[in-house]
Amino acid sequence: NSRGARLGDRARAGDEVRLDGKPIALGARASVRVLAYHKPVGEIVTRNDPKGRSSVFERLPPLANGKWVAVGRLDYNTSGLLLLTNSGELANRLMHPRYEVERAYAARVHGVLDDAVLAQLRRGVEIGDGAAAFESIEATGGEGSNRWYRVRLREGRNREVRRLFEAVGGRVNRLIRTQYGPISLPRELDPGGWRELDADEIARLENTPQAGLRRGQAVVQRRKTC
Repeated sequence: NSRGARLGDRARAGDEVRLDGKPIALGARASVRVLAYHKPVGEIVTRNDPKGRSSVFERLPPLANGKWVAVGRLDYNTSGLLLLTNSGELANRLMHPRYEVERAYAARVHGVLDDAVLAQLRRGVEIGDGAAAFESIEATGGEGSNRWYRVRLREGRNREVRRLFEAVGGRVNRLIRTQYGPISLPRELDPGGWRELDADEIARLENTPQAGLRRGQAVVQRRKTC
């Protein structure tokens, strides 16, 4: 702005900045965008796979700048909510173990688990890389030897839900992530479809306890693909 810069000065949008008399364009901070994707069984959450399997990234809308970053992963045989964002900062905060962002799943388990076993899963069991526990577990029905459970936990270790049930003699034969932080899997979203979160939803994610970051202007769109 026609004066010499001093140590500690900050350039803001609209400021005129010149170096050796030549103008420098200041890039605007990219708007934070987040997609809620309904991952089907049979897709991987990576861009490159030696086995040539389908990737969730093949279905996403293109970005003019940057790339989509998955907030955590779901394994090949797990379906449900997968959040993707163009903000690496937001993704890292939502995934970092220290922030303990809650995840919820619906799990169909082969094997009858009595009240004592459910209590054990709440207290904690050893799963090979340390102890783990569900924040909550609730039986929600089922037939025969298969029962459905609604579970919540605050970690994202590899195959953690499956390993917790395996540790007490159960076997998960279907697993669906239904919630990540404050965002739930949209009921109207078919497997393979995505919807862009609106400004209010992104604000809720950014303000998730300990997961906040400097808020950019959110892009407000709603889209869906099949």
